[in-house]
Amino acid sequence: MAYVIGVDVGGTFTDAVLDDGNGLIVAGKAPSTPPDYSQGVMDVLEVLAEQLGRPMEEMLADTHHIAHGTTSSLNALVMNKVPEVGFLTTKGHRDSIYIMNVEGRYLGNSPEQLQNVLNQSKSHGLVSKRHALEVTERIDRDGRVVVALNEDDVRSAVATLLADGISAIAVSLLWSFRNPAHERRIRDIVHEIDPSVFVALSSEVSPRIREFARNATTIMSTQIGPGLRDYLGELEGRLREKNLAGPLLVMQSNGGAVAASEAPGNAISTVGSVLTGGVVGAVSLGRQLGHRNIIATDAGGTTFLAGLVVDGEPVRSSSTTINHHPINVPTLEVHAIGSGGGAIAWLDAGGNLQIGPHSAQAVPGPACYGQGGTEPTNTDANLVLGILPERGLLGGRKALSLEQAREAIRRRIAEPLGLTIEQAAAAIYEVQNAQTGDLLRKTVVEAGHDPREFIVYAFGGSGPAHCGFYAQEIGVNNVVVPLGQVASAFSAYGLAASDIVLARELSDPAAMPLDPARVEQNFKQLEEQVREQLSRQGLQFASVEITREIDMRYTMQLAEVATPVPGGALTSTEITDAATAFEARYADLYGQDSGFREAGIQAITYRVRGTGVLPFTPELPPLAAAESADARPALLGTRKVCLDGRRGYVDTDIYDYTKLRAGHVLRGPAVIEVPTTTVVVPHDTTGSIDRLGNLTITVD
Repeated sequence: MAYVIGVDVGGTFTDAVLDDGNGLIVAGKAPSTPPDYSQGVMDVLEVLAEQLGRPMEEMLADTHHIAHGTTSSLNALVMNKVPEVGFLTTKGHRDSIYIMNVEGRYLGNSPEQLQNVLNQSKSHGLVSKRHALEVTERIDRDGRVVVALNEDDVRSAVATLLADGISAIAVSLLWSFRNPAHERRIRDIVHEIDPSVFVALSSEVSPRIREFARNATTIMSTQIGPGLRDYLGELEGRLREKNLAGPLLVMQSNGGAVAASEAPGNAISTVGSVLTGGVVGAVSLGRQLGHRNIIATDAGGTTFLAGLVVDGEPVRSSSTTINHHPINVPTLEVHAIGSGGGAIAWLDAGGNLQIGPHSAQAVPGPACYGQGGTEPTNTDANLVLGILPERGLLGGRKALSLEQAREAIRRRIAEPLGLTIEQAAAAIYEVQNAQTGDLLRKTVVEAGHDPREFIVYAFGGSGPAHCGFYAQEIGVNNVVVPLGQVASAFSAYGLAASDIVLARELSDPAAMPLDPARVEQNFKQLEEQVREQLSRQGLQFASVEITREIDMRYTMQLAEVATPVPGGALTSTEITDAATAFEARYADLYGQDSGFREAGIQAITYRVRGTGVLPFTPELPPLAAAESADARPALLGTRKVCLDGRRGYVDTDIYDYTKLRAGHVLRGPAVIEVPTTTVVVPHDTTGSIDRLGNLTITVD
């Protein structure tokens, strides 16, 4: 017997899913435990062991591997709770990180923020100037050494940083992605002086052209690398003490996992790990259900996330933005807002109701948790509306206080707006549905897709309570809620379903027509690096899949488009075909006839992605079939529930998911209670249970 376990550490709850490869899937949920998140991981593993009826030590001894995703690194960057680091760069180029290529002034801002010039913050520095130092060296754009590295400069700069208490140093030299020799020598010198200092090199973290983005990516990776190293080391130590047999893997932003020992060296690649777990899970479930165009939505306690699967493949991006800084690492494209179950409802200066982005998180939590929280949240509103049962969450293990939820809404929202408590709760529910619908519109429509060609997958602790409404906001008439044990732990299921995915990049700008031998050499170099890194993961793969692509652009433009390149030997024919494919993709993204071939086409960055396919992938087991479509055998009773402020409270059927069977059909309005979440079937919709136990909500 060999288990695979996925663990999703969120801001409010830690979820876990265990699969044995033979149809057994169990899931667990436990409160997250900041600042020591490892305790929450151990707690949720204990929940899994209890469900198996085995001691945790026996369960872990039979575990093939654990795939772990966490938002802690991302949260640290977003909230700027990171240690001060040092920065070494080529003489004359230190101020590039303060000039920020101008783009640092506006990246990540909404159109409304950009228009409000007076209130824009210009303070986005990553490193204090006294810790950003220069060394004498110069490599040209062809990788030739023009000025040798002055090692005395390096030793002096390192001594200055260490004397100031710096214990982590980012190194990003000009054109180092063409020749990393000087950066590697700097790391050697640092470790000669103090082997304990954490060092990150831009030639390893982000070997791409564009100085500011490469600097920012390397610095931010350095800021979170030591913390990630210490956390994973502590967690892995605790797991080994409990007899974990297999490796601990860490999810990356690119949708695949990597060994925990490898993760800190490229820590920035893990910042979106939890965000991508749900998308990977959606791809896996989509294969079982025959869905190829999916909008994956994950609403947990803190955030609402949305990602796309188009034609069976997750939509990828070569970069993202954090705190106004471009981060150049391959990632699954996931959009996020602070609008989870713990998102706080508040009134702005104009008296308008707002939801999030601030969250009550696990501590103190929503007011109804009775842990000292006084701000009203989505969870409090859902309790007042009757969507959540008063007996509480986690099968009754997390008691809820209706009285404290009503008091928080009364004091903060209802009385200031002249509403009843019930009206205020209904307003919170409606605003939540509208703003999550807006994010889906941005995710789908602004990317050039028609939402009517997609199906929504909804998961997370709070997502199923809202999905029937936010899907209708963008015109999608079908929603799948993965139920059973993985209902609110679907991101953890995605983590368990993930393979090992590694990517290596190299910028080598050149104009078409390209020299096939040069292209072949670049891909060969990257593939060797990927295969060598795969061999260090400590796992046996069923197979290894290699894909290649080049980021191309029209000459003098900034917009680059990732373009696939076939495997095997390359000739001018394959390269010409790749250029044609680039133009087709460019037209899809920016409109027909928007390209300008006469300007010329350039190849900028080469990328190789290696996927180590693991021996088995978790699949949801079939559910027993119902004797008829009548779902009354699962009916618990009725209670007054308000899903629409205009309709008010109506008698609503309440169903026990554990008694639902494949083929059962139920009419909305209805509420389905699952141990780890609550699902709303809105008015004028029908819910049906499929062969795997998932609920499909269809607009009548």
